[in-house]
Amino acid sequence: MDYLQPKKEDKFSFGLWTVGNPGRDPFGEPTRLPISPVQIVKRLSELGAYGVNFHDNDLVPIDATAAEQDKIVREFKQALNDYGIVVPMATTNLFSDPAFKDGAFTSNDPRVRLYALQKTMRAMDLGAEVGAKIYVFWGGREGAEVDAAKDACDAIKWFREALDFLCEYSLSQGYGYRFALEAKPNEPRGDIYFPSTGAYLGFIETLEHADMVGVNPEVGHEQMAGLNFYHVVAQALEAGKLFHIDLNDQKGPRFDQDLRFGSEGIKNLFFLVKLLEEKGYEGPRHFDAHAYRSEDEEGVWDFAAGCMRNYLIFKEKARRFREDKDIQSLLAEIHATDPSFSAEPIKFTKERAQQIKNLNLDRIELAKKKLPYEKLDQLVIDLLLGVR
Repeated sequence: MDYLQPKKEDKFSFGLWTVGNPGRDPFGEPTRLPISPVQIVKRLSELGAYGVNFHDNDLVPIDATAAEQDKIVREFKQALNDYGIVVPMATTNLFSDPAFKDGAFTSNDPRVRLYALQKTMRAMDLGAEVGAKIYVFWGGREGAEVDAAKDACDAIKWFREALDFLCEYSLSQGYGYRFALEAKPNEPRGDIYFPSTGAYLGFIETLEHADMVGVNPEVGHEQMAGLNFYHVVAQALEAGKLFHIDLNDQKGPRFDQDLRFGSEGIKNLFFLVKLLEEKGYEGPRHFDAHAYRSEDEEGVWDFAAGCMRNYLIFKEKARRFREDKDIQSLLAEIHATDPSFSAEPIKFTKERAQQIKNLNLDRIELAKKKLPYEKLDQLVIDLLLGVR
């Protein structure tokens, strides 16, 4: 089936930290050998992906010399060219190093905040060198366990100052970056500031360069808070702030699992893919997920292929949804209304307000409208399970 074969135009991307994860977890050591960035680029190209993303230290070890960095970057750029892979997004690791044990941009120590800016500017330089145009910020250590230890208002102020500074840095360098903020409610901190995409959408409007800044929602992060990811992404998309997206899967509100996309939440992810494909999202479809710890290297590539395959299955199901006569007939019935009432946007004028107040709207009659959602939902289940 040709529609299940990934193509470059599908804009599928993976991080070096995703397929490159050696199977380590908080309770166990690695179960497979590291895979070099060059090998990752090669295999992703063979699978049909178009892009690869990285944190600064996924590509260049934090203690590398200038000569070592030059060699690593040169070989990586050559691999990108050889295999036709691009770097859509880059980011900075501001969470692994012990210096960030109590935050990076939100640390109480101004020296740590300055180091975080220094490290990020250098990582932005690296990302720009390989062509990245989206820059993601995940504040994995921007949070607290002991609220007495840090003023949360100061932390928010420091975070704003850092983003305003880095926006100016990007503009001064001519990098053309769009910044995307990634939310998470907890883990590795007890509580992380800006725990949801909605929190970031509110925060963005307080920035000096709000037009440069959007969001990077992640499936598992929002589901950890019990939220409907389809609704989260719809809000970001409608606001014009969906700059990037992290696709994975999750078994309910527990620890961050980063499972293969489409392996658990089938119905919700179907509506997510339908939304992305039908509402004009043009950015990368980035898989921020990991192969099971039980897999060897070949299993890693099975995992990567599975992420893309599941997305394409949902995409095909969305096409069938649009063309299914029973589903569309039922939707037409559900959406039908009195044609004398306009569906145009409601904008306030004194005259319009008075007109609405004077409308003859019979609440008893309104309550009688038939809404066969059970039947509609079962048709969707039939479609997804392959019996339609």
